[in-house]
Amino acid sequence: MDTYIFRKQIHRLPGKVIHHVPMPEPQVVEGHGSRDQIGEICKVQGYKQVLLVTDQTLHKLGYEQKIVQSLERAGVGCTLFAEINSEPTTALIEAGREAAMACRAECVIALGGGSVMDTCKMVVAGVRLPHLRSRALLLKFLFVPGKTLPMISVPSTAGTGAEVTVGAVVTNHRGVKNSTVLVGLDVTHVILDSELTIHAPQMVTAACGMDALSHVIEGAVSDVDIDEENLRLSMEGVRLILQHLPIVMKEPENVQSRLAMCRAAMYGGNAINTQLAGYVHAFAHSIGAKYHLPHGQAITLMLMPVLEYQKDACLSKYAMLARYCRLVEENVSDCEAAEAFLQAIRHLIATCGMDKLSSPVLPADYAELTKMIAADSINYSAPMTFSNDDIRKVLEIVGGQ
Repeated sequence: MDTYIFRKQIHRLPGKVIHHVPMPEPQVVEGHGSRDQIGEICKVQGYKQVLLVTDQTLHKLGYEQKIVQSLERAGVGCTLFAEINSEPTTALIEAGREAAMACRAECVIALGGGSVMDTCKMVVAGVRLPHLRSRALLLKFLFVPGKTLPMISVPSTAGTGAEVTVGAVVTNHRGVKNSTVLVGLDVTHVILDSELTIHAPQMVTAACGMDALSHVIEGAVSDVDIDEENLRLSMEGVRLILQHLPIVMKEPENVQSRLAMCRAAMYGGNAINTQLAGYVHAFAHSIGAKYHLPHGQAITLMLMPVLEYQKDACLSKYAMLARYCRLVEENVSDCEAAEAFLQAIRHLIATCGMDKLSSPVLPADYAELTKMIAADSINYSAPMTFSNDDIRKVLEIVGGQ
C-alpha cells in the first residue's frame, strides 16, 4: 500500500518534534593530539573517577593511552572498558553500565566511532535509570530525569557526527535494530583530535567524508524551521568538505584539513539533531540493511540519484549552497547555480574514487525496498515526499533498470 498521502501530511512533524528535545551544548576542543587535554578537563570538572570506553581495534593500537596518561597526571582515576567489537547491543550496554556503576564513574569518556558513541549514550542514560533493564531503555524517546551522566566524546572518524547527536541505534536481544532519541543527553565536551583520523585508510576516509557530506546537505535542504546559525553550520560543513576532503585524500597527513573534516562531521551531527536527514538516508539505511552494505558506501551510492531526483524541489537551496561555497558568481541563475552544486558533488565522488561503486540493488527486491524506504522516510522532514512510484524510479536508476 502506498502511504504517500499520510507521509505527505505528516512530513513536517518530525522536524517539529525534534525541536522540543534539549540538545547537548558541549565545549569543543580541537587540535592534533588534543585528547591529552582530557585529564585537565576532568580535573576542572571535579571528577575523581571516570570510565573510558573504546573499541577493541583502537585499544590494540593503543590510542587510549594518551588519555589514560593525561588522567593519571591530573590525579583522576580511570577504568578502561574496551569490549566493543560490534554495533551497540543490549548486552554491551549492560556490560558498560555495570562497569560504570562498579567504578562509580562520574563521567564516561567515549573514544571511537559511531558504535562506541551510541553505546556510551545508552550507558550514561542507563546509569541514571538503574531500575530499568537494558532492553527497556530502547524506547523511541528515552526520557532521563535531569540529565544523563556526563559524557566526553572523542570521535576517531570524521563522518557520523555521533559525538553530538541525541540518537542511538542499538540491536536488541532479538537482533532487531532500534533507534532511540535520548532526552537529557549530557555531552559536556567534544574533543576533535586529527591524530585519530590521520592514519585511516583512504576508502574509510572517503566513506566517512561522504557520510558527513550527506548530513550537512540534507540538513541544509530539509523542510524544517531552522534558525540562521544552524543553517550556516550546515552550509559551512558542505564548504569544508568540498574544500578539504580532496586534500586529505591526496595528503593524508595534512593536519589542518583533517581537523576541518572533523569539524564538518560535527556540523553534520548538529544537522541531524536540528534538521534531521532525508531520502539519501532512507534509501541508504534500507539498501545497507538488505545487502549488508557499509553505511558510507550505501550513502555514496544513493547521494547523486536522490539529489538529482529532488532537484526541482531543492533548486533554490542547491543554488544557495553553490553561492555559499563560491562555486558560482552571485548573479548567476538558480538553475545554473544548482547544476554547479550537483556537478561539484559528482566531481568530489570521482576524486575520492567512489564513482565506481557497484550497486547490489536487484529488480526483484524493488517492492520490498520500496516499503522499507517509505517506512524509514517517516522519521524525516525531507524537502519533498516521494511516492512509491518515485522511490521505485530512483531504485531503477541505481539498479540500472
